[in-house]
Order: sequence, then structure tokens, then C-alpha cells
Amino acid sequence: MEKNLFEISLCTLDNVAEKVKLDPNIHVILRQPERELTVAVPVRMDDGHVEVFTGYRVQHSSLRGPCKGGIRYHQDVTLDEIKALAMLMTLKCAVVDIPYGGAKGGVRCDPLKMSREEVIRLTRRYTVMIMPIIGGRRDIPAPDVNTSAETMGWIMDTVSMFQGHAVLDVVTGKPLDLGGSLGRNEATGRGVMISTIQLLKKLNRNPSDTTVAIQGYGNVGSIAAYLFADQGCKVVAVSDVTGGLYNPEGLDLESINEHCKISEHHFLKGYKKKGTEPISNEELLLLDVDVLVPAALENQITKENAPAVKAKYIVEGANGPTTAEADKILEEKGIIVVPDILANSGGVVVSYFEWVQGIQSFFWDLEQINSHLEKIMVKAFDAVWSLTQDKKESMRCASFMIALKRVSAAMRHRGIFP
Repeated sequence: MEKNLFEISLCTLDNVAEKVKLDPNIHVILRQPERELTVAVPVRMDDGHVEVFTGYRVQHSSLRGPCKGGIRYHQDVTLDEIKALAMLMTLKCAVVDIPYGGAKGGVRCDPLKMSREEVIRLTRRYTVMIMPIIGGRRDIPAPDVNTSAETMGWIMDTVSMFQGHAVLDVVTGKPLDLGGSLGRNEATGRGVMISTIQLLKKLNRNPSDTTVAIQGYGNVGSIAAYLFADQGCKVVAVSDVTGGLYNPEGLDLESINEHCKISEHHFLKGYKKKGTEPISNEELLLLDVDVLVPAALENQITKENAPAVKAKYIVEGANGPTTAEADKILEEKGIIVVPDILANSGGVVVSYFEWVQGIQSFFWDLEQINSHLEKIMVKAFDAVWSLTQDKKESMRCASFMIALKRVSAAMRHRGIFP
């Protein structure tokens, strides 16, 4: 039986800690979160009965600054998953060198089976339950799976009602009218594209000769697909929870997006076009393409399917899409993996920009935001690539090594209270 995401994250942490000769006292601290909060979230449903949902907020580390991490609504949310994602956020912020620690939150629910009003009530009650530990200087939530800018607006409003004034910096990923940042919605997908293009440059590959398959056609996957096409790449397959689409000559992304605008829950299901055939999520992962982007949920590439993966490069748009066992198999096959803590860090980078803009009440234009994002992403990618070449390590290992060195340096300089 394969390990869960938290066990996988601990294994990677332990392995890299040994490679960088991490101080054992710092290592033992980083193996567990600073704070874990589990809350009961009672919600009055539309038919009058009360449903009690379980919610979590985990703060892994505040060594380098306020904790930062998204909130997800999903029926499979567990405390271990949230702990793992919080740890990965600590490392993600460190690898791109922004002054945040890591956190994550979630509620175990299926929002697709709930009405809009039920989700609003859930969000507001969950916000109140975690409010003692969040704040612009403590812990700043953001959107994640099945949450959005609108969700962040409800959270911001709930906190503002208790504070008695508008609190712009309590969350990021907000609507523009509530102090959100230009470019935030596209940031994670843009970061995936930037990471991929940098990889192609390092390998002297032409984007116009590159085929791409994307698992997960939500915010990250759909935006990454459009940006890949804009760079000249050929996107041949995409999928979501309802299944996927494949066209070896390249998909008509414009018509797919038009379909998703009007389809139920914005899913791919029901899309038809000559030359485009249905494909399962499992089949998509095994396509013979240059770049595979798993941008759905964790544990998608496993020891069972990794031997059959044909992609030359994997760029992780989702958090933890590759298990530890699969990672070893991919490395043995010579497949280059750009890890999640680097590849999908564009979202938290622009969240940082939004936070800074909110504190200053001074907002930047889109060109400035995208320019700063690219500069940070390219610098981080170059550092990881350089270490990969020097140490003959995987990109995941090199990313963890850089992140751990930065986090451990913060710990040494701060010391342990008291």
C-alpha cells in the first residue's frame, strides 16, 4: 500500500535533510506543523436540517513570515492531506524566496452537491471557526480546489464584519473589486507555463515542436493550456473529473472553453468535435507526449502507472500528483520532473504581490505583475536547474535542498523561544 501524501512529504524531507546535513534539531521541528486546528462546521441546509462538516487549518511554519496557503472544499479532505500541503507550502514559498511560511485549510464536503447559499453559509461559519488563528500578519488563506475569488470575498467580508472595517490583507485571490490583484487568477497556470518554457530552453527544445497533455481542466489546467498554445506548443489532450479529450493534431481550445462556459459545473463532459475523441484520465497520463502536466489532485502518478508513462517531461501543476514510489520509477526512466513546489508556485508569488498591494493600498498594472512573476520564477528555476546539474540530483531533490537551506537559516537566526 502506497503512503499518503503526508508520509510521502516526510520521506522526501528526511531524505533531503540527510543530503544537506540538516541540523537534527531543526529537522525534528520541521517534521511536524506548528499548529493544527480541527473544527466542526454546522450548516443549516436549504431543507432546514443541520449538517455538521469537519474543517481544518494547519500552520506548518511561520519561520520566514506569515503562514500562507489555500483552502479547499472536497469530500476526500483529511487532516494528513492538509498537513502535507501545509509543509509543501513552507517549501514552495522558500524555493521562490518570498517571505512566507506554509499553511493549508480545507473542509470535508462536496460543494457540487450543495446549493450556492449552503456553500456561502459553510464558508462564513468555517471562517469564524478559524478566525482566531488567521490574519494578515499571521496566516493568509487563498483559493484552492473548489474555492474561488468569490469564496475569498465571503471570507474577507466575514472577517471585516467582526473587525468593523474592511480587512484587505486577510486573504488573497480576492475579486478585483475587493482588493484583489490583476493576474492572480492566471498566476498558477502562468507559472506552470513559465517553468515548462524554461525547461525547454535548457534542453534546446522548440515550443512549436512540443506536444502537451494536461490532466485537470480547472483554473490551473485551462489557463496553462491557453498559455501553452500562445507559446506555440500543441495541446493534444485535456481532462477533468468527467473524462478527457484527445486530438493528436491539437485541440481547439477556444471551442472547448466556450463549451465549458455553459456546461454544468463548467465540465468538459458533452463536448464533441470532429477529430477529437474521448479519453479517460488514466489514458491521458500514459499518452506519448513531450510534456505531461498533472494539474488535478495528488497521487495521480503511482507505482502502478508510472512504468507506462511515455512523456519525456512532467511539470506538476497540482500539489503532490506523483507518489514517492512513482518518482523513483520516473527518475530511473530518465523522465525529468519539475516538482510542484517550483512549477505551481506562480499562484503564491502573485498572492504575495496582492498582499503587498493590499497593505499599501497601491495597486500595480498587469504588465508589472507578470514581469515580476516571470523574474521570480525564472530566477528560482535557474537556481534549481543549476543545483540539479552540479549535484546530479533530481529537480525535486534540488528544490527541497534550496528550500530547506533557507528555512533552516531562518531557524538558526531566530533561535528557539524561550
